[in-house]
Amino acid sequence: MNDLAYYKLRPHLSASSVNDYIDCGLLYRLSRIDRIPPEFKTDALEFGSTIHFVLTGFYKEKKLGNRLLLKDIQESFEGFWKEMAQDNPEIRYSEGEDFDTLLKKGRELLAVWHSKLPENDFRVIGVEEPFVLIRRDLSVPIIGYIDLLEEDEAGTIVVTDFKTSGRSYSADEVNKNLQLTIYQISIRENGFRNREILLKLDCLVKTKTPKFEQFYTSRSEIEERRTIKKVQEVWRGMKEGIFIPNDGHWRCQNCGYKKKCDEFLEDGLAEDCNHSNRPAQNLTLSGGNGERKKVESGKP
Repeated sequence: MNDLAYYKLRPHLSASSVNDYIDCGLLYRLSRIDRIPPEFKTDALEFGSTIHFVLTGFYKEKKLGNRLLLKDIQESFEGFWKEMAQDNPEIRYSEGEDFDTLLKKGRELLAVWHSKLPENDFRVIGVEEPFVLIRRDLSVPIIGYIDLLEEDEAGTIVVTDFKTSGRSYSADEVNKNLQLTIYQISIRENGFRNREILLKLDCLVKTKTPKFEQFYTSRSEIEERRTIKKVQEVWRGMKEGIFIPNDGHWRCQNCGYKKKCDEFLEDGLAEDCNHSNRPAQNLTLSGGNGERKKVESGKP
């Protein structure tokens, strides 16, 4: 689906960069423009990446006609997790978690996933399938990788994104998932325009009792157009240098840029507070009926 290496060297967006900008403009700027390393890495992000590596390996083997056994999958996870997390001081663990507890939870979560994974004859078309989305109504290309691309027995193209989460997704979250919408648009623009397309989230839920949940969804043409317009507005904001911090987002608590965000938001506030303690100057305000009145020394 075009050469990603070429487009990576030029202005572009990705589904994750669009999501980052929408979630917190300052996070996007600090991480992707200023390229400032985060203060720490979250255990959730590293754990999710490790699960992703394991699932990618599973479907690469399936593409070759092989089905890995559970012990192979768990051994793969253990190897990746040790490589990623063992003795890694950059990882900040959540309360009650450490390397060993997450090693155990990963093995348990993958056991549930393996037991619940439906048996099917879907043909694997691509794993970590690269794409480039170029349209006249997009100012820049959108590039990325689709976790899993399959074809079912009826010839429907099934686009899957892997998710590891600490909670279950709601139907509304699935139906409004921007990443899946971008994937569908890309698939249509890259050889599958006349094919039926199904979108799917494979969610490995890291709760006290591990769960594996699959959600199927689809997108209408109107939903595709809304997403394109949203992406265009994101790009316009970036070009105009608008990077609004969202310090009320749920990601803030475990954000590796929180200290930088606080510094940005509080820069000059001490001086501003000193100014605010000075006696108020005489101001002239307009009343509700258009009448102008004088306010002296901060008195109404």
